[in-house]
Amino acid sequence: MMMIARTRVRARVDGVVQGVGFRPFVHRLAREHELSGWVRNDERGVLLEAEGEAAALERFLAQLADRPPPLAAVERVRAESLRATGESGFRILQSARAHDPAAPEAAALEPGAPELAALERGALEPGALIAPDVAPCGDCLAELMDPLDRRHRYPFINCTNCGPRFTIIRGVPYDRPLTTMAAFEMCAACRAEYEDPASRRFHAQPNACPACGPSARLIDRAGRTVTARQAAGVDAVAGGAVAGVDAVAAAAAALLAGQIVAVKGVGGYHLACRADDERAVAELRRRKRREEKPFALMALDVETLGGLVRLAAAGRELLSARERPIVLAPRLPGARVAASVAPGLRELGVMLPSTPLHHLLLADVGVALRGAALVMTSGNVSDEPIAFDDEDALARLGSIADALLVHDRPIHARADDSVVRSLRTGGSSASVPGAGAARRLMLRRSRGYAPRSLALPLSAPPLLACGAELKSSFCLAKGTRAWVGPHVGDLKNWQALRSFGEGIAHFEALFAVEPQVVAHDLHPDYLSTAHALAREDVELVGVQHHHAHFAAVLAEHGEAGPAIGAIYDGAGLGADGTVWGGELLAGDVRRVERLGHLQPVRLPGGDAAVREPWRMACAWLLAAFDGAAPLPARLAARIDARRWEQVAEMARRGIGSPVTTSVGRLFDAVAVLCGIRTSVREEGRAAAELEAAAAPAEQGAYSLAVVETDGADATDAVRLDARETVRAIVADLDAGASRALVSARFHNALADATIHALMLLAQREGVRTAVLSGGVFQNRLLLERCAAGLRQSGLRVLIPHDLPPNDGAISYGQAAVAAAKLASRTGAGAEERSWL
Repeated sequence: MMMIARTRVRARVDGVVQGVGFRPFVHRLAREHELSGWVRNDERGVLLEAEGEAAALERFLAQLADRPPPLAAVERVRAESLRATGESGFRILQSARAHDPAAPEAAALEPGAPELAALERGALEPGALIAPDVAPCGDCLAELMDPLDRRHRYPFINCTNCGPRFTIIRGVPYDRPLTTMAAFEMCAACRAEYEDPASRRFHAQPNACPACGPSARLIDRAGRTVTARQAAGVDAVAGGAVAGVDAVAAAAAALLAGQIVAVKGVGGYHLACRADDERAVAELRRRKRREEKPFALMALDVETLGGLVRLAAAGRELLSARERPIVLAPRLPGARVAASVAPGLRELGVMLPSTPLHHLLLADVGVALRGAALVMTSGNVSDEPIAFDDEDALARLGSIADALLVHDRPIHARADDSVVRSLRTGGSSASVPGAGAARRLMLRRSRGYAPRSLALPLSAPPLLACGAELKSSFCLAKGTRAWVGPHVGDLKNWQALRSFGEGIAHFEALFAVEPQVVAHDLHPDYLSTAHALAREDVELVGVQHHHAHFAAVLAEHGEAGPAIGAIYDGAGLGADGTVWGGELLAGDVRRVERLGHLQPVRLPGGDAAVREPWRMACAWLLAAFDGAAPLPARLAARIDARRWEQVAEMARRGIGSPVTTSVGRLFDAVAVLCGIRTSVREEGRAAAELEAAAAPAEQGAYSLAVVETDGADATDAVRLDARETVRAIVADLDAGASRALVSARFHNALADATIHALMLLAQREGVRTAVLSGGVFQNRLLLERCAAGLRQSGLRVLIPHDLPPNDGAISYGQAAVAAAKLASRTGAGAEERSWL
C-alpha cells in the first residue's frame, strides 16, 4: 500500500483576525481538510501550524484568505515549510503573550518553535489588529426575541460574529482575561458552547448568559434601583416584563412617560427621550445646554426610519451596516419628530440599535407606541466627551437624566457614535476604494470604525501625530500601518483634553508604539501642539494644517501624489503666519505649494468672528463695496448699529482683524446676509443652515471670478474673488429674492469657480488628480457638484472616505507627511521586518 507523503507548514495570518472567530474558523477548516496541527493568537495576530497532504494544505492556505469569518479582514497569509511530525488532531492553543514569560498563557507554548520562544523574549513586536465593536447579528437577535431561548431578553447576548470588541479590550492578544469580561466566569452551559467547535460561540470571548454574565438595572439620580411600575407611574409594564425584574422594560416605561433616561451602550452613555415629545426634547436640550446641535434619533428598524426620513438605497445600506453609524438623511414632511430635534436643518441624523440592549429598549417602546423613535444623543454636557465610566456618568448625567439604565460590564475605551452621510458623486468609482465606497462621506469616525487600521503609503518609524484642536483625533503609526483614535472633540474642554491623553496612552500600549517622532500642527497655541512639545526624547515634525488635509486624502487612497487640491475650511495657520482656509495646493504627501486661494479679507475680532458671523458679513461688504459697509436694513433689528460700525472700523484699520482666506467664514457671511444667523454657539452652524436652505433644483449661479495673476508670487497664481458674488447676493436680496434661491446660486458659484481654478492648475502642473477636503466639504451640495464637474472635465477626483474631510483627519495627514519627510531624508523604502 502506497503511503501518502505528509507536509507541515507554519503560517502567519495578518489582518483583523482576533475577536472575530478566526481561530474557530481555522479549526473547522483544518478538520474539513483532514489536517492536524494547532492555531493560537499572539500579539502579532494569528499563528498556526498545519500538517497533512500537500494538496489539502494548499487548499487550506488559500481558503484562509478566501473564506474568512464575516468580521475578519485577512491582509496576508505567509507560510513556510517544516518537517512533518506525525501529529494527530487539530487544537486551539492558549494565547502567547510577549514580554510576560510568567503569564499562564506562556505555559502552553509549543516546544520546538523558535519563533514563539522569540515572542516570549519580547524579540518580536506586538502587531495584532483590534476589531471594532459590531452590532448584533441576525442569529443573536433571533435568540434575543425567542421566549424559549435561554438568552431571551438578555441585553448582552453576543457570539463570534458580533458584540463588543474594542471598547472592552484592555490588552492583546484578544482573550477574555484581557477584557472587561474577565470578572465574569462562564457557567457550565456557556463554557460548553465556548469549547464546542460546532457552536457559533466557540471561543467567543464575551460569551455570557443571564446566569453568569453582566446584568442591567435602572437607577434614579441617587443610585437607587427603580422598578418599571415606579418608572411609569402606572401598572402596565412595557413589553409585558415583570415589574422590578427587567430593567430595560422599566427604562421603556420611563421613556413612554416622558422622562429622560441615560442609557449605557457599548462605548459610552446616551441620553434618550421620546422623539415625538416636544416638551421632553426641549427639556433635554435645556438640561444638556445644547442650544443648536441636532439630536440623533434611533428606531428599531429601517421601515420605521423610512417614515421619518427619505432613504435611498445607499442610505439604507449605511444604516444596516454592522458599524451602525448615524446617517444623515432628508426629513420627510409630516414626520413625527419634535421641532427641537434638529432646528433649522432639513436633515435628521438617524440610526439603528447598535447593541441588544438598545434593540430591547426600542422594541418595548414600540409595543405601546407603534412606529416610535427615540432621541439617542451623546451622554454628555455640551462640548464634553461622552461619559463611559459609571460613577462619572452618575455625577455628570444625574442632573440631566431622570433615570439611568446601567449595567456592570465596564467600558475600557470610550467611543461615541460615528456619523456619515451618503453621496451622489457620479463619475469613476476609482475615486474611492472599495465597492460602493463613493456613496459614503464620513463626518465623525468612532464606534464601529475605530480602531480599524489604515495603511500609509510610506513606512514610518514609531510615530505619534497629535492632530488639531477642534473635532480632534490622534494617530499612532508604525511601519506602513496607522491607527487613528476615535473622535475626541474640542480640546479646549479639559475633560476632552484628558480623554485625548488617555486615548494616546491606551493606543501606545495596545499597538506597542513607543513614539520616536511626534508630528503636530504649526499653530503654537493649539493644545495638541502643547502635548507634542511636552513629549521628551522625540523628534518633532511640524505640519501645516492644509497640507495635512491634502496628504490625508492622498494617503488613505494609497497614493503619494502628485496632485492638485482645493482645501476649504474655517481656519488653519498658514505658512506665512496668516489665517488660511480657502487654499489651492499642488504637490504630494511630502511637500505642497500654495498656488492660489480665496480673496483675502479681514477677520474682525479674530475668533470672535466665529461666534458672531455678522462680523464676517461686515468684512465682506467692506471688501465688496470699497470700504463702505452700512448695516443692511434687513439686519437692523438683529444687530446693534453702533457695534456694526465699530467692527467695520476695526476691519478698515486692521486692528484686531487678521487677514483670512477662509471659505468657511465666507459661508458665514452669506448666511448672515440671507438672514439665517447672526450668532452661533458652534463653528459651522450658520454654514450648515445655509446649505439646508438651498433650493436643490436651482441651476443658476452668481459670478465668482477666477483671476490668474502674472506676478512672481507663486502662492498667488490663481485667486478666487468673491467680491462680485457678494455684490450680486446683496442685489438679489434687495430685490426680494428668497434665501433658498440665493443660497443655491452661491453654492453653484463656488463650485463653478473651484472647478475652473483646479482645471487651470491641473494644466499648469501637468497632473490629472484632484483632491477635495477640509471641513467645508462636509457640505454635500458643494462636494457633489465640485466632484461631478471635475470628473466631467477629465480629472480623477479623490475625496475622503475612511476619514472625515474635517479636522478629524488632520492627525492621519500629519502622520503621512512626517513619514514622507523622514523617508526622503533617510532614503527609507518599504517596511522591512520579520513576520514570525
